[in-house]
Amino acid sequence: MTGWRAEVGIPSFVRIKPGAIDRLGIYAARHSHRRVALVVSEGLPGGIVDRAEAGLGGEGAERVDRIEAGEASFEAASAIFSALPTDCQAVIGLGGGKALDLAKYAAFLAGRPMYAVPTSLSNDGFCSPQSSLTLGGARRSLPAHLPFAVVVDTAVCLGAPRLLWWSGVGDLSAKVTAVRDWKLSYHATGEPVDDFAALLSDATVSQFFGGPSHDEEGMRLLATALLLNGIAMAVCGSSRPASGAEHLISHALDAIARRPRLHGLQVGVATYLVSRLQGGGGTARIAEAFDRTGFWEGVRADPFPKAEWLEAVRRAPAINPGRYTVLSTRDCVPEVAAMIEGDGLLRGCFEG
Repeated sequence: MTGWRAEVGIPSFVRIKPGAIDRLGIYAARHSHRRVALVVSEGLPGGIVDRAEAGLGGEGAERVDRIEAGEASFEAASAIFSALPTDCQAVIGLGGGKALDLAKYAAFLAGRPMYAVPTSLSNDGFCSPQSSLTLGGARRSLPAHLPFAVVVDTAVCLGAPRLLWWSGVGDLSAKVTAVRDWKLSYHATGEPVDDFAALLSDATVSQFFGGPSHDEEGMRLLATALLLNGIAMAVCGSSRPASGAEHLISHALDAIARRPRLHGLQVGVATYLVSRLQGGGGTARIAEAFDRTGFWEGVRADPFPKAEWLEAVRRAPAINPGRYTVLSTRDCVPEVAAMIEGDGLLRGCFEG
């Protein structure tokens, strides 16, 4: 419908600062959320959970349930929803992607506000309008609401393994090629581009690329950029501002790789390759950011099998046939094979 614009429920409360987890109770009490359910990642250091619970209890908020996140499935999220006490006022997801996706979808089913409290910044899922869950054994991105609140403790995230930081950098870099693929599709198929969503996505990447440091300020910039990319997706009702050919390659790897790596590491390397396929200035921006953050070091520490990547590039267009990308324009496998062999920045990133 021409001129139509959906209303988007963006997060009403955002705190990105050191010590934010200790103030979780203050934040919940401020919104009269006194009875909350807590969904936490399995294996999350006990100290982090204790700090969150102490923060809640110190402000009179009662934790009515605590669920250890296991399998990130639709069935598990539905079970959490079914078990929620009727007087539960909010659902808090604390930890990594599984806990946040389960909490987000259970809150969506229950019609309750959700607090996203990531303890690392490995991807943009903590503030996306979807939950990545398996349904009948197959992974799906199920529609959900954006979190009501996003609370990022930058000191806690800084203490997470460096590999998770590199994964977040890789996932953020994908916005460069995703937006370019979106515009490519507009010219080839007439698919509309939401200019505001594209601008928001590109602007957040530029802000982080300007100061990609592994410290609390760098965490603040990365968290802000990933958060705003989630909102960009919600604004246009599509993953287009955040996901293009690089994500198709990563999804294909997830399906065929003997040992899939972290999402953001796969996406980051694919982003660099796709930027070269697209041409233009994206490659230089991405290469500089990867150099400054040490991203390549994380990849070279555990190289990818070359054969799996070439097969993933071949299969990627069929992952989502309706999504036009640079991979739709030609057979890109020979070009990618040549890049892997001849690009100095990729030396040591592949084996076999």
